[in-house]
Amino acid sequence: MTNDPDKKSQQWERRFDLASKRAEIDEAVTQVLEACSEFGLEEPATFAIRLSLEEALANAMMHGNGGDESKRIMFECLIDADQVRMMIQDEGPGFDPDMVPDPTADENLTIASGRGLALIKAFMTHVEIPRPGNRLELV
Repeated sequence: MTNDPDKKSQQWERRFDLASKRAEIDEAVTQVLEACSEFGLEEPATFAIRLSLEEALANAMMHGNGGDESKRIMFECLIDADQVRMMIQDEGPGFDPDMVPDPTADENLTIASGRGLALIKAFMTHVEIPRPGNRLELV
């Protein structure tokens, strides 16, 4: 991820307890992107992280927490010389990722559902959604 020897032994770790509000989500994303820049991540990696994180947090806010601003989103991020690990958890009941329609299938091309999850899976190296489905683990 980085060739800078000073960064090899360093890590950046943050835990966020966010309200389901766009402003709080945007601030957390900004902090992560600044840390990515400090670690010297190249633009394609930073783009993938930004897109995936924004989508995961928006899904937690709108789908998981139903847009209820009183519900929380727990977000953890760890950046080191080898990888970026993120965990997003909402207060919703969860979902079964196998039941999300494939947005690339011909019969689903006009359905908006599932596109964000497909993008996250396309841009991240590892995506895990443990049961009950209100938590995403991204690498």
